[in-house]
Amino acid sequence: LFGPVTGTNNAVSSGAHFGVKGRLVGSFLSLLTAIAFYSISVWVSGDALLGAISRFFGVDTSGALFRGTIYAIIGALVIVVVIYGYQFMLLVNKTVVYANTVLMLGGIIAFGSIFSAGYNPGPGAYALGSFWPTFILSALIVMGNPISFGAFLGDWARYIPAKTSRRSLMGWVFSAQFMTLVPFLFGVATTTLVKDPAAYIVGLVEISPAWYALPLIVIAFLGGLSTGVTSLYGTGLDFSSVFPKLNRVQSSIFIGSLAFIFILVGRLVTDLLASINAFIGLIVIFTTPWMIIMMIGFYVRRGWYSPEDVQVFNKGKTGGIYWFNAGFNWRALLAWIPSAILGLMFCYYPPLLVGPWSGAVGGIDISLPVAIVSAAVLYLLFLTISPEPKSAHGPKGSRLVRTK
Repeated sequence: LFGPVTGTNNAVSSGAHFGVKGRLVGSFLSLLTAIAFYSISVWVSGDALLGAISRFFGVDTSGALFRGTIYAIIGALVIVVVIYGYQFMLLVNKTVVYANTVLMLGGIIAFGSIFSAGYNPGPGAYALGSFWPTFILSALIVMGNPISFGAFLGDWARYIPAKTSRRSLMGWVFSAQFMTLVPFLFGVATTTLVKDPAAYIVGLVEISPAWYALPLIVIAFLGGLSTGVTSLYGTGLDFSSVFPKLNRVQSSIFIGSLAFIFILVGRLVTDLLASINAFIGLIVIFTTPWMIIMMIGFYVRRGWYSPEDVQVFNKGKTGGIYWFNAGFNWRALLAWIPSAILGLMFCYYPPLLVGPWSGAVGGIDISLPVAIVSAAVLYLLFLTISPEPKSAHGPKGSRLVRTK
């Protein structure tokens, strides 16, 4: 919704609600996302290559130095694609979408004879001891994928013509999210066939028929590459606008280097799965209230924004209709900060991210509804008791709340 109107990414667009300096919150969320999903991309693509080397050449790939070298090659390749440019990235993404569809349909034939719909490992297999806490945690981790796009989706949406109807736009978005059930179900089904969940790709390659193993390796490699490129490209652009001395290439290399250190430490020294789950937990908890504030703001302002004024901070200027108080809109900030903190208090992403109040509902993670409700209530409350300037709401004025 924001990209076609403001012509920029959602982190920059958030300056309309958080203030042109307060948009740094969105940049922070982009950085979290880039680190998490770049790490996932290197992990998936790296394990695809490791699986190929093990399956076709019989080489032992368990050594830390060998694995680290493979991850370094993949990490560098992602950065090269990001630097090469947007058009090549689009080509990679389009290729992966169609290839993945064909691959998953082929999976019905490849694994149909060994898959059991009645698979039941027993209650002892629940990660958190019982069904509901484990199910909620799984759902929250899965939600990390669409929520992670919140901060930089505008990098893609800004290319959509502004005249495109919002109903049509939202329809396509929901349809796209619905279609992601296909890869998720594929993952759920094939995970029951793999012995080690922490080495999913390698395990899947090992049990695949020869005719399926090669395309699986290629698609897993390209899929991981696509994920890393998507997250790193948008964050690199945004980071360069926050730190003007760094261009897009330098920003991408800097963020990629940080994320690569994370993947090496996580994969070779500590528990990478736990580390990534914790990062995804932070993305969900911090990004969701930010998105709620943005959506309420969009509705209140009837979708009207000034593309020139959201770019004030990027151009090193001051003033404009989104300057508010020295570049910050305290209403949005004071709604987001306590909501994010409350979410952390109730979160349960063991073993690394466990809030002190996580046991309040029998071990079920309620951080998401707590963050959503508190952000909505606080933001509307602050808009009511301290109305925003009329100039920020366009010619048709505001909805729900008054202006000054």
